[in-house]
Amino acid sequence: MKEISQALGLPGAWTETGQGSLPSCFAVSDLASASVASVGEGIATLRAALGETPAEVTVDRRLASLWFSFSIAPQGWDLPPAWDDLAGDYRAADGWIKLHTNAPHHRAAAIRALKCAETREDVARAVSAWKAADLEAAVVTEGGVAAEMRSLAEWAKHPQSKAVAAEPLVTWDTPRAGKIRDWGGTPERPLQGLRVLDLTRILAGPVATRALAGYGADVLRIDPVDWEEPSLAPDVALGKRCARLDLRSPEGRAQFAQLLAGADLFVNGYRPDALERLGLGAAWRAEVAPQLMEVRLCAYGWTGPWAQRRGYDSLVQMSAGLAAEGMGWSGAENPAPLPVQALDHATGYLMAAAALTALRDAVAGKGIMNARLSLARTAALLACYPADDRAAFAPAGKADFGAYLEQTPWGPARRLAPPVSVTGAPMSWDRPACNLGSSPPVWV
Repeated sequence: MKEISQALGLPGAWTETGQGSLPSCFAVSDLASASVASVGEGIATLRAALGETPAEVTVDRRLASLWFSFSIAPQGWDLPPAWDDLAGDYRAADGWIKLHTNAPHHRAAAIRALKCAETREDVARAVSAWKAADLEAAVVTEGGVAAEMRSLAEWAKHPQSKAVAAEPLVTWDTPRAGKIRDWGGTPERPLQGLRVLDLTRILAGPVATRALAGYGADVLRIDPVDWEEPSLAPDVALGKRCARLDLRSPEGRAQFAQLLAGADLFVNGYRPDALERLGLGAAWRAEVAPQLMEVRLCAYGWTGPWAQRRGYDSLVQMSAGLAAEGMGWSGAENPAPLPVQALDHATGYLMAAAALTALRDAVAGKGIMNARLSLARTAALLACYPADDRAAFAPAGKADFGAYLEQTPWGPARRLAPPVSVTGAPMSWDRPACNLGSSPPVWV
């Protein structure tokens, strides 16, 4: 997938080891290897810009694919269920629709649109009376999230698909003059001392900042006071500190301004207009933290009629034809999504690589750059790559995990071995996964 290295200005000279693939009609394991490799190459080229000797980058295809699922294996305890009891695929009058109801306010929005009781049977009965496109629009109007299942051909004709196709894989803002802080990294830990302010949630953004923490970055994740991710925090909070702020309050915004002013990198997964509505928009951020580099994420692209639409990986798969294509390929009677949330994970690694590219160019005196990515644009890339005939991977086993026992707040766990190797700069994490809100909102 040469588009990845080209979008990031990387040499694309990494080596892959291992065989096998995740079962899909698309080249999901190729995407896993290439996106993970972009982080390794980002670290290698940053080290070179800092005067270190060139490094070789090697990706383990199997491990890269496994990291696209869960990296953690609890020992004697279980992860909570990943999905709300109403979430999932429903048959509408003319096709299929996915309701995403994990967040309480999204669940309430779906019920308001359907005007039914909160049981799966009642929801299924109510959905069956709707046309899928009409229900999708109704749920979105209520402030919820849903996606009609479209074919690849149907999506290609959609105005949002055409807008996304015209966007680059990574959109770079015009570089601006300025110098970044000497964060004090070392050859072995290139990002040690780099302050990363993480304003992201499920799932691509947390993957990005987890990767940066793997090379020493001081990642401070900020969540709303009432937000929890019980099924995901053990996986994606690895290496981070996690705090809470109410950005709707004057006190919360003032504390956020202090954090932003002290940060080197801001990773933002909120919808394009969300911070603007809170008074924390781009102009405000530029005034508070003129030295700051930003990497931003959205679901459905930065242009087009759906640019402000809420979305998640599973919804984008439905909208963009991936679930329909999987259904036909597998002969399933229901929508068949990718075997993992590949759009989230791949986009997360590309976000991390974009941050490393921006750091590299800033070190070289080329100015300060911001980057923007979207799940829908990553989906457009994957849709161009059908799978080959490699055999399916065996499930994760003992040999795939590191030797040490990670002591998490939930109990001991094994963590997958790192999926990428950069000579002279091993990927490792300085702290175990933690609960959301377990740290104060301050730099240390």
